[in-house]
Amino acid sequence: MASKKAPNPIDVYVGSRVRLRRMMLSMSQEKLGEHLGITFQQIQKYEKGTNRIGASRLQHIATVLEVPVSFFFEDAPGTPQEAQGLAESKSENYVIDFLSSSEGLQLNRSFVQIKDQKVRRKIVELVREIAGEDAES
Repeated sequence: MASKKAPNPIDVYVGSRVRLRRMMLSMSQEKLGEHLGITFQQIQKYEKGTNRIGASRLQHIATVLEVPVSFFFEDAPGTPQEAQGLAESKSENYVIDFLSSSEGLQLNRSFVQIKDQKVRRKIVELVREIAGEDAES
């Protein structure tokens, strides 16, 4: 019996970026699949990295999600930035991970709708206090 091969980290990363952008647009997997002429199950496999996305399909996804193809590779594992060990790479991945979560997306969408700058600052102070972080940073 052949053993299951682990997905390539680049495929997993590209899939996570597809998911991030799709969620930023509040688009369901089913809706993206309809635009591409494939099932939502195939979208799930792409987003998990279990199935690779071919070049023409990635171009089509980029068009539907209204981003350049390069969006899917920004800060990907093994890129020159990561290889050099730049400090911001870790923090950028942290932000991407947060924004990829449903809570992060909901919080971000709601926060940007608050027009009063003072209220926004107070919310940031409150979250920092709850997290036990100094308000000075």
